[in-house]
Amino acid sequence: MRVKIQTEDFDLSREIATLRQGHPEVGAIVSFVGVVRDFNDGDHVNQLCLEHYPGMTEKSIESIMTSAHERWQLVDCLVIHRVGLLMPLDQIVLVVVMSAHRGDAFAGCEFIMDYLKTQAPFWKKEKTPQGAHWVEAKQSDDEAAQRWSQSVPRL
Repeated sequence: MRVKIQTEDFDLSREIATLRQGHPEVGAIVSFVGVVRDFNDGDHVNQLCLEHYPGMTEKSIESIMTSAHERWQLVDCLVIHRVGLLMPLDQIVLVVVMSAHRGDAFAGCEFIMDYLKTQAPFWKKEKTPQGAHWVEAKQSDDEAAQRWSQSVPRL
C-alpha cells in the first residue's frame, strides 16, 4: 500500500507500471482518476485550493486502504492525492487497486474512493467569479460511503 500526497501532477501509466512490478499474480487492475471540474453546484470554478494536515492525512488514507484489504483479496493499492492550487482539468486524485480478480479490484477501488471523499482530512476552497468559499461536505458522498457498512464482503 502506498500513499502519496503531492503538489505535482502524476502520470497514470507510469504509476500503474511501477505498482505492478513483481506481481505476476495480478489479473485485474482498476484505477480511478479524479479531475478538477470548471463548475460545482451551478457555480463556475476558476481554481481549487486543497489543504491537508501532513501526517494525519496519510494515516487516514492508510487506514482506509487497510480496511479495503481486510474486505477484499487485494494484492496492492496506491492513492495519490494532490494538494495546493489546482485548475480545471487538472488531475486531483488517483486510486489504483490490484487483485487476482476484477470483482475485488472494482469493489476495492470504489470503496477507497468513497471513503476518501468522506473520511480523508482535506479542505477544499473554490475560487469562483463571485469570490472564494470553502466546499461543504455533500450528503451524496456520505450516502455512498454508508452503503459499504451494509454490504458483506465476498468470501
